[in-house]
This record gives sequence, structure tokens and C-alpha cells, in this order.
Amino acid sequence: MTNQRNIKIILAYDGADYHGWQAQAHHHTVQGVLERTLHSILREPVAVSSSGRTDSGVHALAQPVNFRTANPIPLGGLQSALNAKLPADIRAVALEEVDWGFHARFDSKSKCYCYVIDTSPILSPLLARYVLHEPEPLDLKAMQQAARYILGEHDFRAFMASNTSIKTTVRTITCSELLQQGERLWYVIEGSGFLRHMVRNIVGTLLMVGKGECPPERVAAIIESCDRNQAGPTAPPQGLYLVGVKY
Repeated sequence: MTNQRNIKIILAYDGADYHGWQAQAHHHTVQGVLERTLHSILREPVAVSSSGRTDSGVHALAQPVNFRTANPIPLGGLQSALNAKLPADIRAVALEEVDWGFHARFDSKSKCYCYVIDTSPILSPLLARYVLHEPEPLDLKAMQQAARYILGEHDFRAFMASNTSIKTTVRTITCSELLQQGERLWYVIEGSGFLRHMVRNIVGTLLMVGKGECPPERVAAIIESCDRNQAGPTAPPQGLYLVGVKY
């Protein structure tokens, strides 16, 4: 055990060409590519634990993962080798050796996501895989008001993907705000944890408010209902980014 190391990696990746994070047979996934790359460098089987599972097409600016190894390779050398062997759409941004008991998922205190909406009349084709294009006029103030109802501790079952089984659907949200910069809208949300498709379902509901399909205060009633059918449609994955995780 004395020679064993627990290494944390901060990953950034463009998820457009991946079938999400989790390794799956016959699918191109971020975890699968990372584990194969680590195996080729360390010459040993590697099992990587992640702070969470991103869906197909979702991106990450700073996703923590960790793995254990007995290989004495210096962290700087490992980072260089990873970035030389990984495809250009995945990067090891930082590495550090952490306590043996550290787990990227179970030790996380909060996660932050950002969803990007482009409201320009014509979307640049270079952005098509990285934002949601919404050229229809949106009521920004109404959306900002609606976003505030997300704050606090709630049962967020109404925003969870259908046919999902989980121990508890209660989560605490500490930040929920919609920012505007030119023709770009940024929805930033931070909380203790998130249900499957929760952020994208919240965004879909905020867009309903922005289009005048329901009033901002309706969001409170949607949360109270715990009914997925009451919330808006699931926003597409390409606008969603995992910004970071706190421990």
C-alpha cells in the first residue's frame, strides 16, 4: 500500500463527438478514451472515478477524476504523456496526488454548470455544437425572475429525467442566475448535486417563461408538483458545460 498513489486529474473536453462520460461497450466515451490512454502510458489496467457522468454532447471545462496506481511516474511526465496521446478534444489541465481515500464523486461538496444560449438571428456554423440557438425574442427579466425560484433546498423530481430511479430527489441550489452578454445568454447554476437531465430541464422551463408560454411564478408550482410533465422540454446537450466541482 505504501507504493500506491491516488492521482486526481482535472479534465477539459469537447463532448460533441462523445457518447457521454461513462465507458460503454461499442460507444466512444470520454472515460473509455482516458482509461485506454492511461493504460498505454502506465502499462497497467486503470479504473477512473469521476465527479459525475456527463451526457452525450455535453462539455466540461474542469471535471475532476481520480485513479490509483503503483507507477512512480512524475506528475509532470504523466500530464505531458496524457496530452501527447489523448485526442485534441480532451486535455489533462492539472494533476495532483491526493489522499488515498479521496474519491472524485463521493467527496464533492458542490458542482457548477453553465448553459449557453445564442440569440443571434443567424448562428455561426462554428458554434452549432457548443450553444443552443434561440433566435426567437426572449423576455430576459421574466427568465431571471423564474431562475430565482430554483434557489434553495427542494425536491427537484419535476426536473428529473423520466424513468430514473434514485434514493432521494432533494437537492440544494446555491446559485441560479441568467446573465446576458451581447447576443449570448449564460445560465449558471451551482448546487450540492444534480439529477439526470436536471439542468437541461430547468433551461427548457426557463425558455418557456422567456417565450411567454408561462409566467415566472409558475416555476414554483412546477417544483411543488414533483411532476415531470409540468416542466418544460429538455434543452439539447450542446449548450451545457460542467464548469467545476468543489471539495
